[in-house]
Amino acid sequence: MALSAKMLLRQGQSLVMTPQLLQAIKLLQYSSVELSAFVEEELERNPLLERAEETPDQPATGIDALAEVQNLEAASEFSSGEPQEADWNSDQLPVSSQALTESLGTDCENAFDGDRELSPAADQAKLDSLGISETAWSGTGGGEGSGEAGNIEAYIAEETTLADHLARQLAIVTPDATQRMIGLAIIDALDETGYLREKVEDIAERLGAPAAMVEHALSLVQSLEPTGIAARDLAECLALQLRERDRYDPAMQAMIANLHLVAKRDLGALRKACGVDEEDILDMFAEIRSLDPKPGRAFGSTAATVVVPDVIVKAARDGSWLIELNSEALPRVLVNHAYAARVSRTHTADDDKNFVSQCLQTANWLTKSLEQRARTILKVSTEIVRRQDAFLSQGVEYLRPLNLKNIADAVGLHESTVSRVTSNKYMATPRGMFELKYFFTASIAAHGGGDAYSAEAVRFKIKQMIDAEPPNAVLSDDAIVEKLKAHDIDIARRTVAKYRESLKIPSSVERRRDKQAQAARSA
Repeated sequence: MALSAKMLLRQGQSLVMTPQLLQAIKLLQYSSVELSAFVEEELERNPLLERAEETPDQPATGIDALAEVQNLEAASEFSSGEPQEADWNSDQLPVSSQALTESLGTDCENAFDGDRELSPAADQAKLDSLGISETAWSGTGGGEGSGEAGNIEAYIAEETTLADHLARQLAIVTPDATQRMIGLAIIDALDETGYLREKVEDIAERLGAPAAMVEHALSLVQSLEPTGIAARDLAECLALQLRERDRYDPAMQAMIANLHLVAKRDLGALRKACGVDEEDILDMFAEIRSLDPKPGRAFGSTAATVVVPDVIVKAARDGSWLIELNSEALPRVLVNHAYAARVSRTHTADDDKNFVSQCLQTANWLTKSLEQRARTILKVSTEIVRRQDAFLSQGVEYLRPLNLKNIADAVGLHESTVSRVTSNKYMATPRGMFELKYFFTASIAAHGGGDAYSAEAVRFKIKQMIDAEPPNAVLSDDAIVEKLKAHDIDIARRTVAKYRESLKIPSSVERRRDKQAQAARSA
């Protein structure tokens, strides 16, 4: 049988992820900050998109209609009480020291240069005596005749970074240009907390300098303020600060060399390593606590990001909950159809028409996608609030177990869609602000076969038990398991240990040492 090539026509169906569908999926997962940045890029790229605030007379569409943005025309009423331009006319104000004193009822000696007469001849005579022409004087400054407003930004203080702070000190410490150059390279290698994460050998190889010269430059940088800067690890950072305080004696050196024992609060092993008694160990503990393990954090290069809630939940008078979208977190954009029609009529070139058509299609897609995103967030948030009503009313102990499938089945969406909707989204409630992911917790079975408990609620109970334990009866993980069983919670010991570690609570042995040391110190 001979083999030959053939051309066949087949018809079939398959799912295709178009670029617009992929972008719409990404929009669901964007946080409010990321969404605002994306919309800003689209506003710059697409001439048919406009902010809703720029066209108050045009009826709102898309996300603006969903958020029910109110018209701000009433803001013009507030201008009636403001002083008008005529109120500031200099002809209506007294211009002499005596007249101002009589008008205001106060002494105005500081407001004038003596009691000289404000005459053009006197001013010109003073300028001539200084060798300054009237033309040169009128062209400088930001006064009334300059035609320019004062540069207010010039008076704003610039935030000092850690690198700038160290570079200024380094220029004073060493006059050697080579050492300054190496020191600046070391400063550039510091992270936000002030630690040097790059090896000295790597810096020396990169700069083509001897390792001894780089070590000397490093010692110069470490002598700068804040103390402890440019350390290569925590032990070196603490040692630099202790040397500055003249507290780096042999006992303290031994303690710094055994920081793992300090973390465990193993007083017996520390007494042997340092050769001092328990009272001195406790004093050394207090000394170490007073040090700064991250000396560079005072010069943070990134500002703290304020979390803006996407959904706001309020209590209604009838005991229900009011769920609404936060309009401040929703970008409001409009499509200028009039401009699109006018451009299409005036430009007959095919390229221009295709560009306008593509921009119009993208703008319509963006407004619909934003509206669909907002509706989906509101739908999912409403179902979360309905299922976690007891948590909002009574607290963390009543948080119910919940997973993505429960919400997806209730609202008719896929689990992946619910996962994207709840990522990087926040809900402001009377109990505080929570990420939507917070409400999804694992299920812990009840000991008697009743309703299951939320893992977050069990974690909260464990923290309450440990906070309430007396110093002479510290609870072990097994004791916590027995107490939880008394509350009808069936949980394994390893799960209790995992929850305790997630709460950053030390073990029972370390807690017992801690509380005994505190009791001895207070006594």
